[in-house]
Amino acid sequence: MKIAQNTVVTVNYKLSDAQNNLIEDGAQPMVYLHGGYENTLPKIEEELDGKDVGYASTLQIEPEDAFGDYDPNLLKVEERNRLPEPIEVGMQFEGMAEGGDDEPVIFTVTEVADDKVVLDGNHPLAGMALRFELSVIDVRAATEEEIAHGHVHGAHGHDHGDAPEDSEEGDHFRSQPLQ
Repeated sequence: MKIAQNTVVTVNYKLSDAQNNLIEDGAQPMVYLHGGYENTLPKIEEELDGKDVGYASTLQIEPEDAFGDYDPNLLKVEERNRLPEPIEVGMQFEGMAEGGDDEPVIFTVTEVADDKVVLDGNHPLAGMALRFELSVIDVRAATEEEIAHGHVHGAHGHDHGDAPEDSEEGDHFRSQPLQ
């Protein structure tokens, strides 16, 4: 089966920067619903459209087609006492960018000092050209439910309601509001 609109694509991948420094080894394959559902980068979909199982390619994607340019306006320094304790590098909070639109931004804690915390609202890969080594290992027709929901269900996809409410699964820091 060829990759086309409403197919579920399974791809082994390796992600590096433009200098071939490994960012992610793709230990788990990427599984996504193909056809403009925003489950992967559009340039990856464009590269894989019409291809079969066994197709392999290395694709370089520039920042504007990946996670955008780095925006220094998305850096915030906050008083540590405004954030919950314990605070650690890597924690994430939802907040509003200063002077931005009304869309919330996910801020990641990048530095913690005695009384200040540095928060970065940029995606960790913003400003980077990315190199993907891709290898298609499976293509199947999407189910009607997957098409209706706009994402893959099952193995390496999204399940609805399977994780108990009090489980550690997911990023519970994302729900912390930051004003």
